[in-house]
Amino acid sequence: AGSAARPSGHSCGSPEISWTLPDTSHVSQEDLTSQVGDVLLFYCYCEVRDPEKLCAWQKALCQHLHLTGKVRVASEGINGTVGGSKVATSLYIKVMLSQPLFKNILCQEDFKSSAGGAHCFPDLRVGVFKEIVPMGIDPKIVSYKETGIHLSPQEFHREVEQYLSQATQGQSDTILLDCRNFYESKIGHFQGCLAPDIRKFSYFPSYVDENLELFKDKRVLMYCTGGIRCERGSAYLRSKAVCREVYQLKGGIHKYLEEFPDGFYRGKLFVFDDRYAICSNEDIISACRYCGVLWDQYKLCSSQHCRQLVLTCPSCCNKGLTACCPVCQEKVLKVTSRASGQILKEECECTRRRPRVPIEHVSPRMLDTGK
Repeated sequence: AGSAARPSGHSCGSPEISWTLPDTSHVSQEDLTSQVGDVLLFYCYCEVRDPEKLCAWQKALCQHLHLTGKVRVASEGINGTVGGSKVATSLYIKVMLSQPLFKNILCQEDFKSSAGGAHCFPDLRVGVFKEIVPMGIDPKIVSYKETGIHLSPQEFHREVEQYLSQATQGQSDTILLDCRNFYESKIGHFQGCLAPDIRKFSYFPSYVDENLELFKDKRVLMYCTGGIRCERGSAYLRSKAVCREVYQLKGGIHKYLEEFPDGFYRGKLFVFDDRYAICSNEDIISACRYCGVLWDQYKLCSSQHCRQLVLTCPSCCNKGLTACCPVCQEKVLKVTSRASGQILKEECECTRRRPRVPIEHVSPRMLDTGK
């Protein structure tokens, strides 16, 4: 951890946005639109004077390269996950790195890649938002410039190894904190982590506020999928001035698994596209909600009004058990309600029973290597 540094942010003024689109005349249409490709995950915090212009360029660039996915643009930077052919994603990275706005900030290593393609997303969505990751706190109040200390995957691995060794003896002064949502950590997480039972990242600030005593005088090791939630999450935790120090995994689980596929992260990595998860090891740490057999492949709840994800194995699916809870299993959506244009609120046993912000009662024994 001694070699890690806290970035000072990029506040030297925003360069003009280049409207460059790559030359694809030398590329065949087949290569450009091939179903065999990659999904890229990336973000870049920087000052953007004209988010609307950056948004328009991003949309044109993705359409030009036949990419699908989601891109969020804000005055604080850009955050995206896009899928396309290997040729298209390679060209996308090249153009992004040549964009003056991102020069000397974004680098090749900032793009996390996994097998996939344009088919992993239903469409392309590019928009301007207040935050590039929705934490619900004004970026001017809690800035990415006040982030925690970044640890490389190797440094993080050593820290987790030491933490697990101390935790088994009940001597740890460290919390290994998962910044993701409950359905993400449910199918994969670091051994010995504290995984909040929250449904949205926008609940994370309230979770910290309600559990400040838990973090008092602790060293906190934070991680998330690609690193972006830790940027603002660590800044928020640091703003409370209760922790001894806050560290975060640079590049997130994605980069860690590239170097340590059989390391301390077990199970699958949840991703926000039609794949739902990618794997690096054979461990299955979750179970079918109906029969309890080991299972970690999500499906959407079969109740049309519900957006919950459900773990239901093929055997239970064949029995018609395809909803997230008994309420949804029995509920029938009325055609008249949909026709009337009403927005139906999600109501199910899952959301009703889960506290929006859980209060932790954690003892050293609960944070051992088996939990």
